[in-house]
Amino acid sequence: MSDLRPIGVFDSGLGGLTVAKEIIRLLPCEDIVYFGDTGRVPYGTKGPETIKRYAREDEKFLLSKGVKMIVAACGTVSSVAPDTAADLPVPFVEVISHSVKEAIEKTVSKKIGILATAATIKSGAHRRLILESLPDAEVTEVSGSLLVGLVEEGFTNKNDPLTIEAVRRYVQPFIDRKIDTLILGCTHFPLLADAVTSVLGEGVTLINMGTASAAAVKRMLTEKHMLNPTGGSHRFFVSDKGAEFQKTASVLLGEDINKENVETAVIDSI
Repeated sequence: MSDLRPIGVFDSGLGGLTVAKEIIRLLPCEDIVYFGDTGRVPYGTKGPETIKRYAREDEKFLLSKGVKMIVAACGTVSSVAPDTAADLPVPFVEVISHSVKEAIEKTVSKKIGILATAATIKSGAHRRLILESLPDAEVTEVSGSLLVGLVEEGFTNKNDPLTIEAVRRYVQPFIDRKIDTLILGCTHFPLLADAVTSVLGEGVTLINMGTASAAAVKRMLTEKHMLNPTGGSHRFFVSDKGAEFQKTASVLLGEDINKENVETAVIDSI
């Protein structure tokens, strides 16, 4: 059995392209429909009810494209509004629980760090899930919202003094607490992995939400006999095409995105 419908992926902006990138790498025959709500980004500074409303609208848009699964490739939505998926007619994957599971499996000292947006940290989702499985864990949380802009401006090189100084300021609490595992709790942050490692050292294991979530997507589609053996096309929708859209999107996805492949979505009319 197979299911030729596309996988739907959404994020508050373009950061979720790092999750789409991992899904594409792991499942190259799957069609992908990506929606980035660039007209209302960032979600991380919004209140819970606003985030939930945006998430429902994003999910509704993807359903209108006939997707077989929805992936909330957004740490903020996954931590603040996972309950919006309760009534979805298709399987749903978020990016929090899978990264937490991997962190728990890999930590030795039980000292785990979380680098995420303010809204994700405030939700306490990572901490709660970690302590449910590992009650004696020591969890250190840091809001690194300003690093999002750094990534979108292309400052990701570990040899760039600006990048290293910004990363150092945010990860110092992890150094002080001697963590051995760090969850990169925002989809932008995997692009800073080399810079983070150069500051923290090779002894700290970094958890990429995209990698962990892509593995969950593959596992779920396999179990439900919903894999597509013949696809591989990718469509991209955004709610606003900013001047730097193409540049930022290409940096996050790791390959060029042609303007012809990007459509503007009007989600409030669906």
